[in-house]
Amino acid sequence: WSGNARLINVSGKLLGAHVAHAGLMVFWAGAMILFEVSHFVPEKPLYEQGFICMQHLATLGYGIGPGGEITSTVPYFAVGVIHLISSAVLGFGGIYHSLLGPDTLEESFPFFGYDWRDKNKMTTILGIHLCLLGLGSLLLVAKAMYLGGVYDTWAPGGGDVRYITTPTLNPIVIFGYVFRSPFGGDGWVVSVNNMEDLVGGHIWVGILCIVGGVWHIFTKPFSWARRAFVWSGEAYLSYSLAAISLMGFTASLYAWYNNTAYPSELYGPTGPEASQSQAFTFLVRDQRLGANVSSAQGPTGLGKYLMRSPSGEIIFGGETMRFWDLRAPWVEPLRGPNGLDINKIKNDIQPWQERRAAEYMTHAPLGSLNSVGGVATEINSVNYVSPRSWLCCSHFFLGFFFLIGHWWH
Repeated sequence: WSGNARLINVSGKLLGAHVAHAGLMVFWAGAMILFEVSHFVPEKPLYEQGFICMQHLATLGYGIGPGGEITSTVPYFAVGVIHLISSAVLGFGGIYHSLLGPDTLEESFPFFGYDWRDKNKMTTILGIHLCLLGLGSLLLVAKAMYLGGVYDTWAPGGGDVRYITTPTLNPIVIFGYVFRSPFGGDGWVVSVNNMEDLVGGHIWVGILCIVGGVWHIFTKPFSWARRAFVWSGEAYLSYSLAAISLMGFTASLYAWYNNTAYPSELYGPTGPEASQSQAFTFLVRDQRLGANVSSAQGPTGLGKYLMRSPSGEIIFGGETMRFWDLRAPWVEPLRGPNGLDINKIKNDIQPWQERRAAEYMTHAPLGSLNSVGGVATEINSVNYVSPRSWLCCSHFFLGFFFLIGHWWH
């Protein structure tokens, strides 16, 4: 038995395997969102209900209103049903091509046939895939700019669905994300913190993918490329696994750190956000009790509530100092030109900010692969694990295993 290797030279059967696999993926998406709809409780935030699909549809502006409140589950139900029906069609196609269809496509359908060693055909297939990815990227742009808008956690007056009318097209801004470091306050592409840059990035990605796709469809690989690459089915598998591994690691970092593409109203706070929330909550409490938060000294000799960052900004003190880079909608109104504004901290803190911080403080994304109940110190009835924990952990492992597969092949 040689596993998938028996499909290397039978393009029809390989098509069946891929179509059936697509059917399984689409079935999971449809079944999972229907499961979430049937378990949805409007009184609780999505991140307390163990959901991972509904948030993604909500960020696209479906069924969501001001402040991230879910206003209707009808769009989610519809999307689930559409996916179930699509999966049935794909399942039929997968079974047909696996059992009934022609073993090889080259004779009857030359457009869909190929030889793994045919370098021109391989780059043409690459080009078609790039064009489809580019179109997918531009679909998000169309949704955000013309087809109802998307959810923006930074919308004035609190998160809301809005049209992104002026996406960022400046290449210095967009490619600045790509060329910065992945660490700390730089954060590579994961540091995108406004919807204009996010949609503008999709415009760039969409256009570049389509241009690259057209290039690969209409050109043959140059001699240096013919020499540099291994031209076999297993080599293409290896290259693809490397690419999807990178996607997995990137998704892992996004789900953990980003609160713009992954709004905290839907996914719960990020780790740094929960930490800053806790410092803020106790600053509010002690200030009410009469503490002078601008001058109180902590046990380390640094400021107990407020201190200065390495570059001079006023930041929250204590252990949360390591997260001084955090930006979040509930804390930004308290910043001035030089970090936190002491006058605003003393006079302008609003009840909604206190409530939001207390909520996020008690819903930190703790937990691990085996977690069933969040923090080890909680009482038994508490069963909270942040979707950020699940998504970050799962995508890290997926990225890691795909990397192993890349190395193996």
